[in-house]
Amino acid sequence: MLPVVSPDKARPRPLRWAVGLAAIALLAGACGKDAGEKRDAAAETETEESGLADAGQPVRGGRIVYGVEAETTGGFCLPEAQLGPAGNLIRNALYDTLTSLDENTDPQPFLAKSVSPDATFQTWTIGLRSGVSFHDGTTLDAAVVKNNLDAFVGRYPPRAGTLFPIVLANIDTVTVANPLTVVITTKTPWPALPSYLATLGIMGQSQLDDKDDCDSQMVGTGPFKLATWTQGQELLAQRNDDYWQIAPDGEPYPYADAIAFRPIPDGQQAMNALESGEINAFATDASGIIHGTMTDLRESGDINLLVSDDHAEVEYLLLNNGKAPFDDERMRRAVATGVDRETLNELSGDVATIADQPFPEGDMGYVEGLEFPEFDPEAAKALVAEYVADGGNASITLTASQDPAQLAQTGIIQNMLGEIGISVKVRTSDQATVINEVLAGNFEVSMWRQHAGGDADYQRNWWYGATPNPTNFSRINDPVINEALEEGRSEIDPDKRRAIYERIAPRFAEKVFSVWLTYSEWGIGLGKDVHGIFSAELPDDGGPVFTGLAAGHPVHGMWIGN
Repeated sequence: MLPVVSPDKARPRPLRWAVGLAAIALLAGACGKDAGEKRDAAAETETEESGLADAGQPVRGGRIVYGVEAETTGGFCLPEAQLGPAGNLIRNALYDTLTSLDENTDPQPFLAKSVSPDATFQTWTIGLRSGVSFHDGTTLDAAVVKNNLDAFVGRYPPRAGTLFPIVLANIDTVTVANPLTVVITTKTPWPALPSYLATLGIMGQSQLDDKDDCDSQMVGTGPFKLATWTQGQELLAQRNDDYWQIAPDGEPYPYADAIAFRPIPDGQQAMNALESGEINAFATDASGIIHGTMTDLRESGDINLLVSDDHAEVEYLLLNNGKAPFDDERMRRAVATGVDRETLNELSGDVATIADQPFPEGDMGYVEGLEFPEFDPEAAKALVAEYVADGGNASITLTASQDPAQLAQTGIIQNMLGEIGISVKVRTSDQATVINEVLAGNFEVSMWRQHAGGDADYQRNWWYGATPNPTNFSRINDPVINEALEEGRSEIDPDKRRAIYERIAPRFAEKVFSVWLTYSEWGIGLGKDVHGIFSAELPDDGGPVFTGLAAGHPVHGMWIGN
């Protein structure tokens, strides 16, 4: 029985796909320090929860009330859903995926017992676990998995996939070999396929075929099952007594009897609820809260805290390279050299790490020592003046969300660009509107956050421009990047793949297709008696779970104790 292919143990190195599709384009937050330089150690816990050393062993029972930053208004009909971090947390509670990522971003078996390629890496045989049941009592088998995969690819009426059919277009066929075996064929060799499978929650057939309530009548195989959901107030899930994965105490996960998710968009309100005990967990990417109230409460002994920028997304100015003024390299470079990222960092609290490239340190594609254009206002002024002298218009519109912290940043950027001769109008909208405008290409520059780490093949969806590609948000069509993304997708030798993808970041620095700002950071505040963000290990001795918090973390290992 062959295991899931892992990087450097076989020929290819698979990718890590972090978050839901349209919502991975989450809008930018705080800015920061020199690349690689970490913030004050007193304000972070290095992906280790405070309080774990004194917590003792996991115990069973109790209810976790988890405050999340947003409601998932589109629901959980997964092939059609757009899930951000809050939605991914809930997905992890209710659904399982065929593979799951370990702490090194390598895919490991989960609902699948094995995922094995042929010699060409175009035919993948997926062996399923036996005895796994959905929440409605039906059995996980190859037929329902095939139907789910077909729905994600856009070939299963009545489901109408949104971006998934684009992302998964390299899947050619999905067939049932026997009741517990599914075979996927791909159009080209695709060593990253197992990591894509780690993002596709498997729904029960009843939900898959529900024409009216697929978004709200959730049926998965996950550790918790839906009890009630009042949108805007609370989604309550109760433990799945028939869950298939066994915890270290010899009983099935999860440890908690129930978990409730409450949307609390106002971060300070959420912190008040955490401090008072109204909720006992809250996740946020707001640096002011993480390094302000959260850190203060941890230092006073009122909460436990985990802070991490592992496998982080990059926050940046997304430039529309497909139309004026940013179809001209001079204006792109003027913005890059006209924004003082050090000052922006200081005014934003001096807590994040400045990004010189889209890949986080240590992940495939990252280039050590790469330098992005430095702040040089005189050079920026000259570029703008030259562009205007040639008949160009140096007035732009910067779109952003209505988040107060982001609005403060846009004001700083507006002033900086004004100093070099670029007139900036700031337009704010809700996140969904900003995302839709970017998808349609109706923008010039937008505050943006995307590109969490892992296998660089995933970036093909966002940067490949040789053929029409609606998810190429920045409208890049560069031969060097196109070639690297094309070659890297099918290359099965891990060292060659890494070298191929390392061509991309230098090209971004050379042509300034985007203006990188910082790597994002997440903090999770926990009640003093709540533990276990990363305590659940993968089945079959698969090791610790993936630590990238932008993807949402597993919840089945959380427990309430001392």
